[in-house]
Amino acid sequence: MNASTPSTHPFPPHCLVAALPPGARASAAAASGPAFVVKDTLDVAGQPTRAGSAALADAAPATHHAEVVQRLVDAGWQLLGKTTLHELAFGTTGINHHAGTPLNPAWPERVPGGSSSGSAVAVASGAVALALGTDTGGSVRTPAACCGVFGLKPSFGRVSRAGVMPARSSLDCVGPFAADMATLVAAMQALCPGFGDLPALPADWRIGLVDVAADAAARDAVTTALARAGQPVRPVQLSGFDAAYEAGLKIIQRETWAACQHLWRSGRVGADVALRLERASHTRDDEVAAAEALRRVFSAEVDAALQHCTVLALPTLASPPPRLADAADTLAAVAMTRLVRPFNLTGHPAISLPLNRADGLPVGLQLVGRHGDDETLCAAAQALTERLGLRAVSGATQ
Repeated sequence: MNASTPSTHPFPPHCLVAALPPGARASAAAASGPAFVVKDTLDVAGQPTRAGSAALADAAPATHHAEVVQRLVDAGWQLLGKTTLHELAFGTTGINHHAGTPLNPAWPERVPGGSSSGSAVAVASGAVALALGTDTGGSVRTPAACCGVFGLKPSFGRVSRAGVMPARSSLDCVGPFAADMATLVAAMQALCPGFGDLPALPADWRIGLVDVAADAAARDAVTTALARAGQPVRPVQLSGFDAAYEAGLKIIQRETWAACQHLWRSGRVGADVALRLERASHTRDDEVAAAEALRRVFSAEVDAALQHCTVLALPTLASPPPRLADAADTLAAVAMTRLVRPFNLTGHPAISLPLNRADGLPVGLQLVGRHGDDETLCAAAQALTERLGLRAVSGATQ
């Protein structure tokens, strides 16, 4: 297994919400592979899946691991426990008033990103080599960028969602966080049947630089990095990009309300998420139908752009993560996902690489690949990582 070895860094506060019991930890320690943790929307046998919510405080323990968890365990990885998240995985900041908000290791005054906040923080702190999260509208790539680690949203459907909350989704993907590309690729080879060795890229492989609305400093960080990489770059216009962001939100609202309305009715959901759910309940059928039509049109537009480019590139975040003190309005913070959610709508694989602005604040470099060709996307990500010397935070500030 070509991956990082386990670390002895302690978990940051509010990061690990359920450690395995002593007997299970002893069994995990006997495994030969690196340590990993999983977001508390993934089932772990013997542990309740609570999704960071008091509304699930009485959930029964899971009887089986989620398929992705079992695949890693079967491959020799050491399962240590479960991580916290933005409540019910319905938020972008990672702030959780019930379970606690994990501390962003390198930028502690800023949000860790959501919804897979604890998983990103666990890797960024150096506590584990690998963590699993889920990405419905950017929930792996956003916290990966906020915390300065690698985070992959695979092609929709390539990685199993069996044993993952919610049970049904047309957008959600299980994806890995890692401190380096070798660990991320090794994880994908365990998680995804048929995930092969990374292909050799042709010498003239091309990058399509997507024109998006982002802070000048974020755009400069990406254009400067691509110029240093020395690979051919061509400009790409995606006319449906902003509409795809809005369409993705409509589908997320409809599907999240369907999955969580019974929890909302319990009166035990935190006020911020309860407000978002209440608003989601008003999503109209015609809005969902229009979003589905836009999904088809925008997917074709992305496919067309990728006929001329090996990958597309753009910032992961349009601006740096907000300060914790300024992020109380979770409705306003939803805009953190405006550069990532469109690719949930289309189902294309997308990865965030650690990249900072000139002032040292994180924005991430997002790469998008052809649907189903996650291996080539990872090969391009690995090539750029090596050429640019990109490094995860990996506990460097601890």
